[in-house]
Order: sequence, then structure tokens, then C-alpha cells
Amino acid sequence: MSQSKCIIGVDPGLASTGWGVLKYTNGKLRYIAHGCIETSAEKTRGERLVIIYQSFLEILKTYKPYEAAMENLYFGRNASSAMAVAEARGVLLLALTALGLPVQEITPNAIKKAVVGVTRADKNQVQEMVRLVLGLKEIPKPDHAADALGAAICAAHSSVP
Repeated sequence: MSQSKCIIGVDPGLASTGWGVLKYTNGKLRYIAHGCIETSAEKTRGERLVIIYQSFLEILKTYKPYEAAMENLYFGRNASSAMAVAEARGVLLLALTALGLPVQEITPNAIKKAVVGVTRADKNQVQEMVRLVLGLKEIPKPDHAADALGAAICAAHSSVP
């Protein structure tokens, strides 16, 4: 008996929220779709959050994932943008939770380890391995979408079918 589930990965951001969907069946991954929700800096923060929320709900309705994997907030060098990213994470988490989807929150290092095999992998290595693991001809663009697919790959390998 085959067990299959649809997983959506999310790389949250106010300007650009990456998403990627894959199917995990009997230990095998199959790419479904990816993309990015983009918002304009010309809009208010509240308007941008509404765009993210509404767009993400449409994506969830289209692909009907079984579960989600969201990259944890990483402050890095630009701590000033952390609040905006946290707010974007909040509306994404709200959408997922409102639909009853389980959410794995995954650190960037866990994603690197799952996709590349080492936590010190750079962005290009992660993107290339996402391409290889999913059998894609090209690296998923933009990079936020590739990161989201990486989160979904990590979730597929760490969850129980």
C-alpha cells in the first residue's frame, strides 16, 4: 500500500515569500510546483501582509498540502528586517493553522544538512542540490522558492508517513 503526502515548504519574507510543493510517496520525492509571493515596498506593511495572506490561501487551496515546513526566523546581519519577516511568518502560520495543517518549523542549518549534508553549505550549494534531488533541469528561481523547496525536502525526510 503506497502512502503519499503533499508537503508545502515556505521561506517567509515581507518583500518575497517563497513557496514550493512536492509529493512524498514511499520514500520518493516528486516536484509539483514553486513560486514566490512578492509585495511592493510602495504599499503599507499591513497591505503587504494582506497580500501575502490572501495569496498564500489561494496556493493552499490549489495544492491542498498535507503538511507544511516553514523556515525559522534567522536574524543574520540585518536584524532590522526581523520584525517584518516575523509578521510575514505570523500571517503564513495563521493561514496554515486555520486550515488545520501541521507545521514543522525548521532552522536554516537543518535544511542545509538535509539537502546538502553539511550545515556550512552556501546558498548556491543548497539550490543546486534542490535541483538535483528533485530532478529539475534548472535551479528553481527565485532563490526564496528554492529555499522553500529545501524546507519541504527536509520535512519529507524528517516526518513519519
